[in-house]
Amino acid sequence: MAAIARLFLLLLMSTAPLFSSGSRNGFTINGRVKIPQGFGPKGFALPGRMSNVKVILNGGQNVTFVRPDGYFSFHNIPSGTHLIEVAAMGYFFSPVRVDFSARNPGKVQAALTENRRGLSELVLEPLREEHYYEVREPFSIMSLLKSPMGLMLGFMLVVAFFMPKLVESMDAEEMRRVQEEMRGQGVPSLSGMSPASLFYHLFIACQAPMSGKKFVFSYSTQFQRGGMASEKRSALNKELLFLILQFCNDEGYKKTAHMFEQESGCYFDMVFFEDLVLNGKWDMVENYLSGFTSINDNKYSTKIYFEIRKLNFLEALDNNDRAKALDILRKDLKVFAEENEELFREMTQLLTLDNLREHELLSTYEDEESSRKILMNELKKLIELNPIFHGKLKFPVINSQRLRRLINQSLNWQHIQCKYPQTNPDIDTLFEDHVCQWPQNHLFMQSTDNLLQDASLPVFPSSLFSCPSTGTRVVSGEDICFSGPITLDNIGDCLAMSQKSLLGAEYEVTSTTLHPGLNHSPESSVSDELPITSMNNGMLQQIEPISNTNLPKTVAKVLNELSSPTSMDFHPVEQIFLLVGTDVGDIGLWDVNSGVKKLSRNFTVWNIGACSTMFKTAIMKDPCMSVNRVAWSPNGSFFGVAYSKHIVQLYSYHGGTDVQQKLEIDAHVGGVNDLAFATPGKQHVVITGGVDKLIKVWDVITGVQMHNLEGHEAPVYSLLPHCKDSIHFIFSTSVDGKIKAWLYDNMGAKVHIDAPGLACTTMAYSADNSRLFSCGTNKNGESFLVEWNESEGDAKRTYQGLCKNSSAVVQFSPIKDKFLVAADDHVIKIWDMDKVEHLTTIDAGDLPANPHIRFNKDRTLLAVIASENKIKILATAYGLQLLNVSVTGFVDSSSDVSDAPRKLVINSSSSVANSREADDCHAPTNCHEEGIKDVKNKIIDKVNNKSDVSKIIQISTPSQCKFLLLGGYGEADKISRLIYTNAGNAILALASNATHLLWKWPQNDPNLGGKAKTDVPPQLWKPKSGSPMMTNDITGSTPEEAVPCFTLSRNDSYLLSASGGIISLFNMLTFKRMLSFMPPSPAATSLAFHPQDNNIIAIGMDDSTILIYNVRVTKVKSKLKGHSGRVTGLAFSTAMNVLVSSAVDAQIFTWNLDGWGKCKSKLLQFPDEIIPVMGSNTMVQFHQDQVHFLVVHETQLSIYEAKELECVHQWVPEDSSRISQATFSCDSQMVYACFVDGKVAIFDSLDLELKCHILPTSYIPPTARLNVYPHAIAAHPQKSTQFAVGLTDGVIIVFEPHKPGNSWYLAEYESATASSCLLQD
Repeated sequence: MAAIARLFLLLLMSTAPLFSSGSRNGFTINGRVKIPQGFGPKGFALPGRMSNVKVILNGGQNVTFVRPDGYFSFHNIPSGTHLIEVAAMGYFFSPVRVDFSARNPGKVQAALTENRRGLSELVLEPLREEHYYEVREPFSIMSLLKSPMGLMLGFMLVVAFFMPKLVESMDAEEMRRVQEEMRGQGVPSLSGMSPASLFYHLFIACQAPMSGKKFVFSYSTQFQRGGMASEKRSALNKELLFLILQFCNDEGYKKTAHMFEQESGCYFDMVFFEDLVLNGKWDMVENYLSGFTSINDNKYSTKIYFEIRKLNFLEALDNNDRAKALDILRKDLKVFAEENEELFREMTQLLTLDNLREHELLSTYEDEESSRKILMNELKKLIELNPIFHGKLKFPVINSQRLRRLINQSLNWQHIQCKYPQTNPDIDTLFEDHVCQWPQNHLFMQSTDNLLQDASLPVFPSSLFSCPSTGTRVVSGEDICFSGPITLDNIGDCLAMSQKSLLGAEYEVTSTTLHPGLNHSPESSVSDELPITSMNNGMLQQIEPISNTNLPKTVAKVLNELSSPTSMDFHPVEQIFLLVGTDVGDIGLWDVNSGVKKLSRNFTVWNIGACSTMFKTAIMKDPCMSVNRVAWSPNGSFFGVAYSKHIVQLYSYHGGTDVQQKLEIDAHVGGVNDLAFATPGKQHVVITGGVDKLIKVWDVITGVQMHNLEGHEAPVYSLLPHCKDSIHFIFSTSVDGKIKAWLYDNMGAKVHIDAPGLACTTMAYSADNSRLFSCGTNKNGESFLVEWNESEGDAKRTYQGLCKNSSAVVQFSPIKDKFLVAADDHVIKIWDMDKVEHLTTIDAGDLPANPHIRFNKDRTLLAVIASENKIKILATAYGLQLLNVSVTGFVDSSSDVSDAPRKLVINSSSSVANSREADDCHAPTNCHEEGIKDVKNKIIDKVNNKSDVSKIIQISTPSQCKFLLLGGYGEADKISRLIYTNAGNAILALASNATHLLWKWPQNDPNLGGKAKTDVPPQLWKPKSGSPMMTNDITGSTPEEAVPCFTLSRNDSYLLSASGGIISLFNMLTFKRMLSFMPPSPAATSLAFHPQDNNIIAIGMDDSTILIYNVRVTKVKSKLKGHSGRVTGLAFSTAMNVLVSSAVDAQIFTWNLDGWGKCKSKLLQFPDEIIPVMGSNTMVQFHQDQVHFLVVHETQLSIYEAKELECVHQWVPEDSSRISQATFSCDSQMVYACFVDGKVAIFDSLDLELKCHILPTSYIPPTARLNVYPHAIAAHPQKSTQFAVGLTDGVIIVFEPHKPGNSWYLAEYESATASSCLLQD
């Protein structure tokens, strides 16, 4: 009975209605999934189970699993059209469309979408099996014959069979001609061969296998070379396009440039494109874009066009321009309807809405400006992802006026080829080659005096063979001097006299010419820096004389170590401090000036428990430890020591003898051969290379390993981190002669090069980072000094003169951008960078075969490891002045450096004024250490004796220095604040009337770098759009009590400024005010950007508080309290992780950057006779080392140490003159200060010793207003000798010495009060 009941139940279920109105809320769908027997997924280990089958309604709106008997149900389904899909592993089911009629309740229709077959019952069966893997095709002979290899083999067999018959039928004359062609031309070109000749070559290739291989190889090589040549031509063509673009932009043809960009497709100007988008010029947007991509190129291009047209459509709707919106929909958006009909239908429905924001997806639609900005951000991402735009978004770095210079060089080359080149060529046209036409009435005479002249060379006119007192020469890019026949007897007598550019502005420089046999005064003698021309086998050459002051020829100091030195490095800021590591693991810090070791540390492991077991085992087996490398960080705040076993120790340096342990890293297995500091992404890291063949990058602050670079097959020998075009990378070399280049990405080496001779190599860049050099020695003792071609990856120039059997790796170093120095064969060898021949040699005495050498940053001091644990300090002329050693003469006073070493005559009783007399004596006296020490002691005594002070340079007339006036007297208000842009190409001033003045230097032929200089007048910059000047809002402020302040962001893009009122954030490109915040009171009195985050600023207020403000979120992060008066000075130090503040209360505070807590505070130290004036502003500025800072008060200048706030040096005016403002030079070697009495003073920052006075009579004319004085001062960020002052009458004056490369107190002045900058008796 139970069985009958069960059967009846099954019968009811099988005949249950397909659809029913289960409730008033909707319909119920009942169905069944049925898999007939015989169906089964092939290739599966287990058959599919019903419990794994899913039924999906409306694309995932509802999902259910079937029961074991295959049935399923969906409840509460609304009327309308619905789609049912079945997901079962191994089967394909047709989707089913189900329609519930809303008008006729109970009317239901169902149909399969695959074949549109209607269903009376919802029983779903699979249509076919689903195969997920491609079935392997069986072996076939035909597929083998149809393959490329089979076709090639078949062709060769056919040729081998038919070619003999074709050759036999060839005409004998044709056969002979082909044979002669092969013998005469070697490998002929396929394009130039006749069919018969081509078949003949193929026949020869088939008949002779060996020769055929060579033949085929030759052809492939020829084709490969042709392809490479084609690629090079294509690359050169592209570069030519960029040169034309640069020319158009430089000349102001902006529209032409953008049309050229669009037509050539070589460069996509994102700035121009953004300007079009933000201004809603949609037709121009699509027109410019069409030059690079079309709608159907790829998905990114389609998305770009759709987003542009969609926003154009929405803007038309928002402006109630329905006719335009309809036109955009039909013409522009219709093309996207095929891909997404539903979206197009929704956009069509928007036409029916009165306000497009009524649509739920457009409820957040903002105004046009905001929507365009959002669109532009999206377009930037799409364009950067689009492969079509790869390589087209960045304009290459090209020197200014490059195309013009190339034309100049071409004209110079054409001028060289002229038969009779004239000294003043007349260039009339560029359409034809230049040819000098000699005047018809000129008498030609052949010179017979010059016996060295080659008879095959063209005869020059006699006028060119003369040597006039003044003359001209064509100069452009590469100097070419056209002069008379200069022989070995009169070489150096004729100098190039004037310069004239073939294109652009013309200028002339004249100089006095010397004649043999005449006496010349020292004032008229030839400078070492002037070029000399010579004739070598009839060809003109340019000879650059060697400047004696540039080479370290004099042994100035000898330092004695207790053990053998192994590595050295000069401090980058305090350049007389030398860090030394030894072979017993000791390190020492020497003051080279005094010859005293300031600090000595013996090797010890700081935390043996944290070291690896391998290191502990190694140190137990052999406790000896030596230093492989010592190195300073770029700012001198850290130094690292790499040891011969495993570890690296990092120290923090705070000046003087304040050295603290920072980190100890168990870095490598085995020795650590090299370490170097770098700042990729503004993060301080140390890079190490070891015997374990690895390169590792560590965070200097935390010691966390950031990167592990693997790829060398031998121990790493040296490291060179570098940055070029904002790309940070690392060069590394290994002992097997391999050179690799790495990015900071753990993705392996990007460049693999073999060093010349597979030598163990070190690498270095020139001072301007434009030239790369390497020097090394291989296992056979051969040494190689080369200059690299970075673009090609090969040696550009190999220098001659190194020893061929060196016992160790030769060490080298560049001297600025002129010379190379290498220590080889017990001497110091020197090369001119531009010449491969060995230039000269310096013998310092008692040097090992290959000593270690190290220059200081300015290349004025050279440290050389000598025998018997000594370190010799060699100095240039300026280096001797740095060491306070007076040079009285040389053995040989000629302008050339001879091969013999130079010796100095040290005479403590003679002054610099007598040095010329010592030169004439040529006394061959050796420079002993005792003599130097005696001189040094006398100098120290003279400095300490107040009655015998060093002479201070007095500049009192305009002729004693170079200066440039910006603005007219009386045209503007007082200059309250002054600053250079970080790029060094402009000066920004804030006047007392709250107006900003931006003076910008142009980039042109006289000023190719576009930097600030006194020789080129700048322009008062104003926005082209006609926007007003940047002016602060002074509403609610009192001008008499206001303290103006401003600060620039690191990239010169943003300016924060206040003049007693609200703080304004300006865009420096458009001069527009972007943001205003914090109206008074209290008012802002000082501002400073956080050095690592432009969004964070420190604001000093006149209520004695300091606010840490986030500009992005417009929120105060922290409020610092401690001062008792208005805050007038703020300065950040990332090395010390502090903010230093100063105020009118004469107090200095330091604040921790992590939690903004107060660290220390100290009151300024005033001498007993000085009574501080209440309310005087106090300003602070950090030294380049980020450890010391300058404090400026109207009564004093002070140098403080940031950690303990100790006053290191102090200067107080002897008279009652008040200081108005002061600043460090860009290299922190000098301090520039201006005074209320009109004087400008220059100090040595090492000890705040006054070196130079610039009196107001030298720069303020008599026509100026009374009581005019410099109120603000700023130093150039790249030129250490340039600074500017802002006067109280609104004038800005830029100062430079006559020789920009010299220091202010090392330059020569004609005034009797400034005849020398050295100490006199």
